[in-house]
Amino acid sequence: MKRYFLHLAYNGTRYHGWQIQPDAISVQEELEKCVSLKLGEKVGITGCGRTDTGVHARNFYAHFDTEKNIADCESFVRRLNIFLPEDIVVYKCWEVDSELHARFDATSRTYHYYISLNKNPFHTQDAYYYYGKLDVELMQKAADILFEYTDFTSFSKLHTQVKTNNCKIMAARFFEENDLLVFEIKADRFLRNMVRAVVGTLLEVGRGKLTLEQFRGVIENKNRCSAGTSMPAHALFLENVEY
Repeated sequence: MKRYFLHLAYNGTRYHGWQIQPDAISVQEELEKCVSLKLGEKVGITGCGRTDTGVHARNFYAHFDTEKNIADCESFVRRLNIFLPEDIVVYKCWEVDSELHARFDATSRTYHYYISLNKNPFHTQDAYYYYGKLDVELMQKAADILFEYTDFTSFSKLHTQVKTNNCKIMAARFFEENDLLVFEIKADRFLRNMVRAVVGTLLEVGRGKLTLEQFRGVIENKNRCSAGTSMPAHALFLENVEY
């Protein structure tokens, strides 16, 4: 049995996230169908994480095991891309050690959330349009508070089956890219809906609806009802995964 890694990207607009769902289209399902077809055997694919419905990934990694020997990975990738939908692309395929795991061996994940402060018809699919003024400097001060904590229950979707709500934040910053405001957050792991809930709460700070101490209180309350709204998925991108 051989194990192969895939480096891919996808536009998540028409998918119900990465993971296979009953009666709903997913990226994992499309990829498994294509890889299985090309190899001539049923193949299960394990992803580096579980992006939510509508969330995009610029860099995503997955692994699969097969009895087959893929002698020419470049040719295999070309054949995959011919049959994959136009909103999924595989960049690379390579053989790895049989113990390397796409999800459990990832040391960090980085997400970007894109905010347009000016109405722009060309960013309706990849950025959230915010109408009004935001105190970005204050939002950054609130983002810095994230480093002081590890339990982010307040930003997690309710009733998820995880052993812990602890995450180690490695980066949390705002910066401008072209005409967009970008929030970048990097951690060893993320809870379901966490990034969108963090952004929604930071926007409450930027609007003057929450003080820095109140933002701190949201985290310490460990109650999802204390945090801000979950932001729309179309502006969220998984940017990078490190091993």
